[in-house]
Amino acid sequence: MKRVFVILSILFISQSAIADPVDLTYYLSEGTSYNSDIPTPEAFFGFQIGQWHLRHDLTVAYMKELAKRSDRISIQTYARSYEHRELLLLTITAPDNHQNIETLQQQHLQLSMPNQSETLNTDEMPIVVYMGYSIHGNEPSGGNAAPLVAYHLAAAQGATIDSLLQNAVILLDPAFNPDGFNRFAHWANTHRGKHANADPAHREHNEVWPGGRTNHYWFDLNRDWLLLQHPESQGRMVNFHAWKPNVLTDHHEMGTNRTFFFQPGIPSRNNPLTPKRTFELTAAIAERHAEALDNIQSLYYTKESYDDFYIGKGSTYPDLNGSVGILFEQASSRGHIQESIHGPLRFPFTIRNHVRASFSTLKAALELRKELLDHQRTFYTDAVDEANKSRIKAYVFGAPSDLARTHQFIHLLQQHRIQIHELARPLTPPGGQTFAPGSAYVIPTNQPQFRLLTAMFERRTTFQDSLFYDVSAWTLPLAFNMPFAELTSSSQEVIGDRISPSVMPQGRLIGDANAYAYAFEWKGYYAPRALYRLQEAGVMTKVATQPFRIQTAEGTRIFDYGTILIPMGIQQIAPQNIARLLDLAIQEDAIEVYAFETGLATSGISLGSPNFAALQKPEIAILVGDGTTSYNAGEAWHLLDQRYDMDVSLIETRHLNSTMLTRYNTVIMAGGSYSTLDSTKRSTLKEWARMGNTVVAYDSAARWAVQNKFVNTTFVQKDIKKTSDSRTYINASSDRGAQVIGGAIFQVKIDRTHPLSYGYTSDTLPVFRRGTALLELTKNPYATPFRYTGRPLLSGYISNQNLVQLQNSAAVIAGKQGQGRVILMTDNPTFRAYWYGTQKLLANALFFGPVINNGTLQAEE
Repeated sequence: MKRVFVILSILFISQSAIADPVDLTYYLSEGTSYNSDIPTPEAFFGFQIGQWHLRHDLTVAYMKELAKRSDRISIQTYARSYEHRELLLLTITAPDNHQNIETLQQQHLQLSMPNQSETLNTDEMPIVVYMGYSIHGNEPSGGNAAPLVAYHLAAAQGATIDSLLQNAVILLDPAFNPDGFNRFAHWANTHRGKHANADPAHREHNEVWPGGRTNHYWFDLNRDWLLLQHPESQGRMVNFHAWKPNVLTDHHEMGTNRTFFFQPGIPSRNNPLTPKRTFELTAAIAERHAEALDNIQSLYYTKESYDDFYIGKGSTYPDLNGSVGILFEQASSRGHIQESIHGPLRFPFTIRNHVRASFSTLKAALELRKELLDHQRTFYTDAVDEANKSRIKAYVFGAPSDLARTHQFIHLLQQHRIQIHELARPLTPPGGQTFAPGSAYVIPTNQPQFRLLTAMFERRTTFQDSLFYDVSAWTLPLAFNMPFAELTSSSQEVIGDRISPSVMPQGRLIGDANAYAYAFEWKGYYAPRALYRLQEAGVMTKVATQPFRIQTAEGTRIFDYGTILIPMGIQQIAPQNIARLLDLAIQEDAIEVYAFETGLATSGISLGSPNFAALQKPEIAILVGDGTTSYNAGEAWHLLDQRYDMDVSLIETRHLNSTMLTRYNTVIMAGGSYSTLDSTKRSTLKEWARMGNTVVAYDSAARWAVQNKFVNTTFVQKDIKKTSDSRTYINASSDRGAQVIGGAIFQVKIDRTHPLSYGYTSDTLPVFRRGTALLELTKNPYATPFRYTGRPLLSGYISNQNLVQLQNSAAVIAGKQGQGRVILMTDNPTFRAYWYGTQKLLANALFFGPVINNGTLQAEE
């Protein structure tokens, strides 16, 4: 007991008995001299780091000052956030390396080029380390450590720092997520009193919705390394591939009662495409972290809790690119000081651990320099060897009816340096569709990015472990609903020229400008944007609820369900203004607009038919705030605001009332418990729906809607099998986790005649699912236009028990409430913004929900 008391006493002193503010030597190693011409953080900010939370603008100003004062540092603004904040990259190395930086950069990149890397001598080559901080804004100790690390690298004197800078190029990214970082700094500083309060119940430690973790649109940027849907990630990826660093650090925080974590993670949850050598080097680097934290008596752990499976995280993406990604997780004070099981946890203590882990990373990189450089070279030469042995020789893909979506898919792949080629001739793979040059492309697997390419396209359904820290599947062509096929034989004859960076395609006008009517099909990704632009200008629009054939300038043509019609004879808007709006749809939305000279169809419905339903402009509110899921709400907001250019109001659930709702005809409930909607608010929302308005509820909001009798339907009852077999206590967590659907991809069958299916060209659709809430098929046979197939699993993990229950269950239900519509979706149609394939489902609910035939809706209770 005496020994235990001594250890705990040391820990208590090391993190709690520190003066506020602390001295600079608390963070930096003693005995190092510093250039007095370089301002310390305290001298520049007017307070010591850790005393207050740094605002992002202060960090930017200090980093620019360091770059101005030190010949070791160059600085660039590589992107701006949605809130127009700068994202900076500091390149830190010896002055003579700066004089030769472009040569060093090109030489380093050659390590990832198997046809050039063999002759490179790594004995004298500098190591490249990318250090990134606080991608989660309310995990601020990393971002507050960054100025201290930068100061040390700019101002430290002596042989140790000279050797480091001569043999390393350090890329320092002080704030991956400036909007979230600033949001949390404001929160923490606003609630700091003269006397810091450690009470966990104190408001400082309990952020209001949505919190500071996420970016402006409430996305988790640490899931966006692969998906690249946001400017912060897109800019960072340019930096990454401009250098291809050997080591990348990703500095985070975790629960207050934890200690400090560094990788390796749980070995059974490593991505199988990552070579064994990557994890060996991770373990070797970890030894240096342990040594550094031992020296300051900080508790830590490794090989637990976190994994390296999902490649879209900052610590895993590098592993599939010849680098070594390192995750750091520091117990969070979530403010300036907070009680913990280890005593009061002070903000300076959390910062110091990240500073020391940064230094131990640099020490490891220098000591393992040649091993890391050689690993990068070997990674890419081995990748090409594996590609040559692979069963899959190429992938062919293309969506001829939606060139905009194809462009976005290509653009995503090219940002990851995937080499894509024109399709040289028409191709019909066994059992598949025909791919044609001009609308389809081919990706040979024999390329340096073979491992990353495989991770993007593979459909993995078997796993070593049944637990996942994040999703178990992310197959990109399925997310884009992109037709694709694997080519397993020699593909040289179909590989055309390598394509240059993709640019947004344009549509065209087919016919004369002076038309009886105009029309465009709903298949294009940006068709909702084109339609809303017309509606916003007051143009009367209709939608075809049946197909029709009609004469066009290019001959007769069949137009599918969902075709948008602009009859010119009924418009109150000047024809030249309508023509201008349609030209925008052609130029910006890649829409093909047809000019009809007659209203008479050669078959099917003519243009004056009542089967062309008049459309109303959606007036949309998204319910946000306490009781809602900020990720889901942000994804809906981002889609409508950024992609479709639609007006949308964000309404706090606690403010919901009948007067407010009169402004809207559509309410989106994107997920959550909706605990703040009391009986009065629930009744208000239900009565508003009954007046002819539309509620769109998905993910966990669908459960809320069913439980509160907005739709008369039921959930699938779980088949809980009783067993007399005893289980080992230690396995309880993994047993429960095995029954979780943490994120996998499934197939649904769709009724293409239904308004919610307009724009889809296939009878099946890949969807992303999280969670085990499953809806039964409706009693009304027309009210379930999307249902899971009998063999639904396409990619990812699901237990056998859950798979059986998912089969043939409902995915989308169209119900009614009085004269209104209630549309339920069991899954999130715009997950992480990259599910281009199902985003049209949400658009259909908004634009076409009101035109669903009343008799086909599931009756209310």
